[in-house]
Amino acid sequence: MVDMKEKTIVAISTPLGRGAISIVRMSGKESLTLAEKVFCSQKLDYRNITPRYLYLGDFKLGDGIIEKCMMVYFKSPFSYTGEDIVEFQVHGGTVLTQRILEKLIESGATLAEAGEFSKRAFENGKISLDEAESIIGEINAESESELSASLSVAGGKLKEEILALQHSLTEELAEIEATLDYPEEDFEAAVKEKIFSEIERVYNSLANILNQSKNARFLNHGINIALIGSPNAGKSSLLNAVLGKERAIVTDIAGTTRDTIKETIAYKGINLNFFDTAGIRDTDDQIEKIGVDKSKEYLHSSDIVLHIIDGSKPLSQDDKEINTMLAGTNYIVVINKIDKSRVVKTFENEIEVSALDKININELLEKIYNKVISEEIDFNKLVVTNERQLSLINEGLTKAKTILARQEESMDVVAMLIKDLWQTLGKITGQCENEQIIDLIFSKFCLGK
Repeated sequence: MVDMKEKTIVAISTPLGRGAISIVRMSGKESLTLAEKVFCSQKLDYRNITPRYLYLGDFKLGDGIIEKCMMVYFKSPFSYTGEDIVEFQVHGGTVLTQRILEKLIESGATLAEAGEFSKRAFENGKISLDEAESIIGEINAESESELSASLSVAGGKLKEEILALQHSLTEELAEIEATLDYPEEDFEAAVKEKIFSEIERVYNSLANILNQSKNARFLNHGINIALIGSPNAGKSSLLNAVLGKERAIVTDIAGTTRDTIKETIAYKGINLNFFDTAGIRDTDDQIEKIGVDKSKEYLHSSDIVLHIIDGSKPLSQDDKEINTMLAGTNYIVVINKIDKSRVVKTFENEIEVSALDKININELLEKIYNKVISEEIDFNKLVVTNERQLSLINEGLTKAKTILARQEESMDVVAMLIKDLWQTLGKITGQCENEQIIDLIFSKFCLGK
């Protein structure tokens, strides 16, 4: 049975569909041999091929059919995977690109599995596990902030930090081994003091990463904002004002909005997800009642609630009941329709707006941001958004704390605990023995990456 690592893999590396260019990529020691079977160019001598040089030539699809395209060769180890790579840049199109792929498989290449190119890059020491996950983050990023965080990890910041901590732990394990070989009480006491001082530094470093990344959830998923209020308070009008377009239907008829509408805008690199909900009131209409029940669910599940009140009218009984429901939630009272005379009372944590005249809309966005994001995110520092990595950093923090609490234990027990911490940190970068974790991560990649 041939080892998959010995096979030359191939996949389409660009999205299928119409476009100017599609890229089909091969990686493996037979890449050039297979390319020679299907591609020829007047300037190309495969025995003296120039790496990183684009060759214009003919790709032979069979039956006399030729595709005029470009070919580039990346020589091992100076390639993404660390292996020989050949890429064909062909005219974009689903059928043509698929024919190119099929011809290369017919010539001897093996269809790559999802993420196999990046997995080979990891196995050949071109990227670490956290850098591989950051590539997924770059591809899937839906906001500027999420992309910035992924690029920070892709640049190696997390890898450098974790490897430095692992190196420190390795040195402490060596100290313990030396102590066990020469068990002198005074010597052991001095070594213990040094070891636990270093474990405390590791603990502080992990805590610092978590502190810098505490807003990570909002970088990945955005801030969920529920627009809550009684019918005709102006929720849909406010959503339209925020979006700068007529997205929600606005009428004078109470109960126009019956289902939840979601719209997203970007603010300071964070996605703000607005949920325009049905007006909350007692109703006998079964369809409207379903919408009201959904509104109450969003009131408790969102990151922040905007309680929209019509400031030109006395406070209704529905608004009083909604105000009671807000207890224990993160909320802002939005006094709408200040283009008219205000008669409603003053509320704690309120802001006045006019959805009709778009007054104080930017101020409202700033207030939402400041109520949810505890402090400005500094992307010059290490910001981790990957949930697996954050979970492991949290686990490492807990294990470091456990070690610090067991300073009276024997040195061999301390060594065992430190090894466990080292393994936990190693799961972040891949510097550990856990093939299952590695396989799971690379399975999340698309084909051709």
